[in-house]
Amino acid sequence: MQVFHRKDGEEQPYWPAGPFKVRLPFIHYRWEFAEMMQALIMFVVSLGMIPLLQSTLGLPYDVALAYVVVCGIGFMLPALLGIPFVPGWITPGIPVVLLFLGDFEPGPEAIQALFALQFLVFLIFLVLGVTRLGSALVRLIPNSMKGGIIIGAGIAALMGEIDTGGRLANTPVSLVLGSLVCLYLMFSVSFHGLTQRLPWARKIVNYGMVPGMLIAIFIGIGIGEYDMPDVQFGITAPAFGEMWNYLPFTVGFPDASVFMLAVPTAVIAYIIAFGDIVVGQSLMQRADELRPDEVIENNIDRVHLITAIRNALHAFFAPYPGLAGPIWTAVAATMAERYKYGRNAMESIYSGAGTFWISGFLALFMLPLVSFFQPVLPIALSLTLILTGYICLMVGLEQLQNNTERGIAGTMGVVLAVYGAGWGLAAGAILYVLIERTHLLRFTTTPKAAEVEQPE
Repeated sequence: MQVFHRKDGEEQPYWPAGPFKVRLPFIHYRWEFAEMMQALIMFVVSLGMIPLLQSTLGLPYDVALAYVVVCGIGFMLPALLGIPFVPGWITPGIPVVLLFLGDFEPGPEAIQALFALQFLVFLIFLVLGVTRLGSALVRLIPNSMKGGIIIGAGIAALMGEIDTGGRLANTPVSLVLGSLVCLYLMFSVSFHGLTQRLPWARKIVNYGMVPGMLIAIFIGIGIGEYDMPDVQFGITAPAFGEMWNYLPFTVGFPDASVFMLAVPTAVIAYIIAFGDIVVGQSLMQRADELRPDEVIENNIDRVHLITAIRNALHAFFAPYPGLAGPIWTAVAATMAERYKYGRNAMESIYSGAGTFWISGFLALFMLPLVSFFQPVLPIALSLTLILTGYICLMVGLEQLQNNTERGIAGTMGVVLAVYGAGWGLAAGAILYVLIERTHLLRFTTTPKAAEVEQPE
């Protein structure tokens, strides 16, 4: 089904292009039907960014849809240029970004602020990718502060949904049931036991958030929490022409003070993204071990460079509250799960990743699908943030080794969630120095002064 074929034990064929490895569907890998079907439902999560674009940047719906199309182009780049990850947003960073944007009026002011933030994220990924210093930077950050960043992002994600006037208060039945179904299918110990024994349970878990999302959508429509969709036929018409009026080239570029305000949030976004890179590496390493017929290359420098390109694309042509992250963990994990069943199930890790986002990009132009999901877009975003909050709290607490680290991380996380990235980082650094690194302030005693009289 493709022009070039891989021999067992080799890397998937590609065209070399500097630091990248170009792979195209039907030429370097086959089209995967299962990933295509999953993408035709899961693409609604990318549409879920539209309500945020409207509320934080003041975009009309059709302009926000054009922004999502630009994001879809970025989503296709990793598999095209040689990364086996299924890319996504820096999802745990969204609440922190929203806290940052909360200080700016929706419209030109917020667009300029988001450009400054995303441009800084682009620079961080670019510099650390070129110099190969990414892993060194993250190693310098204390464990308690890393945990505090992740916990703070999780608290902020949950607070944004369950707070008074939030989406959970407005549509409680559909979101509560959808969240419970997602959490049960993805994290329940009892359901995990079922997947070991029952093939149908294993097939359900392979679709990640899809079952919970569909249940939330149909319940929400059925009980009137969301309007009945007005399904239309044809091709969508994103407002690319009008989009120019909402870009930095038209509204203006921010001054230096806005860039300075964005620095703490940009640093936090990178730290979260680097954690995602580590998770992606672990997934791919496990997949590589289970499938000796294909060599999967994990190149961290290439991940940095491609993520930098995607953030630059966004900064100039579609500033995005989700930023551009290296991996969509939920989909990457379910894809890796199917990959382990052999070459007949998925020909290559690149065929799965490539097919998924090409299909998701094409779905953005399918008016029947887009119009069906339009009234329920908040569900996709809310479920994503609720699951992100749960995962962040789980991962953040898991990596803390003692009560000192837990206390610092918990306090830092609350400050970060309530007051924003700058205050959160400052609180974490001060607590780390005063509590965890007290030897820095300890007076040195001479051996003689330290002598204690011994009993006779």
